Amino acid sequence: MTAPLVAGVDSSTQSTKIVVCDAETGAVVRTGRAAHPDTTEVDPDVWWSAFTEASDGLLEGVRAIGIGGQQHGMITLDEAGEVVRPALLWNDTRSGRAAEELIEELGGPAAWAKAVGSVPVASLTVTKLRWMAEHEPELAKRVTRVLLPHDWLTWRLLGGEPVTDRGDASGTGYFSPAENKYREDILSRAFGRTPELPRVLGPAEAAGQTSGGMLVSAGTGDNMAAALALGLSKGDVVVSLGTSGTVFGVSETAPNDPTGTVAGFADATGRFLPLACTLNAARVLTATAAMLGVDLAGLDSLARQAKAGAGGLTFLPYLDGERTPNLPDAAGSLHGMRRANMTPENMARAAVEGMLCGLAAGLDAVQAQGITARRVLLIGGAAQSEAVREAASTVFGLPVVVPEPAEHVALGAARQAAWALAGTPEPPVWSANGSLELPEGDSAAGNELRQRHLDVRALLHGVPGGNG
Repeated sequence: MTAPLVAGVDSSTQSTKIVVCDAETGAVVRTGRAAHPDTTEVDPDVWWSAFTEASDGLLEGVRAIGIGGQQHGMITLDEAGEVVRPALLWNDTRSGRAAEELIEELGGPAAWAKAVGSVPVASLTVTKLRWMAEHEPELAKRVTRVLLPHDWLTWRLLGGEPVTDRGDASGTGYFSPAENKYREDILSRAFGRTPELPRVLGPAEAAGQTSGGMLVSAGTGDNMAAALALGLSKGDVVVSLGTSGTVFGVSETAPNDPTGTVAGFADATGRFLPLACTLNAARVLTATAAMLGVDLAGLDSLARQAKAGAGGLTFLPYLDGERTPNLPDAAGSLHGMRRANMTPENMARAAVEGMLCGLAAGLDAVQAQGITARRVLLIGGAAQSEAVREAASTVFGLPVVVPEPAEHVALGAARQAAWALAGTPEPPVWSANGSLELPEGDSAAGNELRQRHLDVRALLHGVPGGNG
């Protein structure tokens, strides 16, 4: 008997990607893709058009579908269900001042970490709602409902009552993962009142069926979907090198980081997903390549010609500020320049090491929240760089595994759909893709390199070592 087919959707900042999989093994049968505009605010109908394009002819025979979406985006709807204003995406930083105000109003970072597991930064939905209330009051008056990107797409598929899951809801700033409930008092504080919010479904609970009879799972946020795809176990920590960089692992206890470095998210299985994020990951390599007048392959070649430590150059790559309350307006810096070390090779190596050291600080912060890392799973576009791979084991000081390249968010959404279809207590066990175990790095050199970056950061930005 042929196993049923399931589909998973990744509606990301850049594109919609869809995978159709065997529900029992996870084997990918077919794929689809459509691009999104490069922007920080967008009409959500663009996502629906991209989904329609990517899924054209793809979903025949599919029994269930799940949607993974970029976290934190703010979609506001009026009484008729029409979009009030273009959605503000996670990477829209206009609400930075609103984040600062909200932190102060609730009593400081520790109060926020205790209330919702995260300290507000401009990416969180709660700050965008405060910005809208202050800067677009007439539009704000029309808002009756607030959704996240994956919520909105699920709603477009099904109609009826909007739903979400606790993983994506935990990135709003007005949902408590520890208490598993919305904090409407915080939402009201931010927006002036409490719009309707989507009902929160359980991990394996179905959202409904389409008119064609296809089951739709709860869906989740992109990081939660990636964790589900990778089947994280105790001691696994993911370092994802995409547009932004993230470090996360699965925990049985709710994180509470008053520094704001670690967001205390929920995952897609009923557990927790402590996560540290930087805006500066793969884009650091792209920007450095452009500065040096080479493509990414050229940058990779240059970086591999330099020795570890980049001749003493230390690059703090805060090219787009940072996502933590500690460094919201930081600018990048190149420290330790000498005539002897100012070479394209060292500059390329410093960019690679600077990017990884920023993620290593995130790894330290996640471990401080109770996760004992035993290995690093390195994913994302920049994980395919040979220079990045060569430096990773040294910088992180742990065994590093590079899973086979895959659309992890879409695969995680598909696995969730298979789980909802099966109705079992645990998600189906899918065959793991191949992975590359990187050679062990020089731990002493890695310690020295990370400490040098922390020292320069403390010198230039006044941030104590280890605080992300």
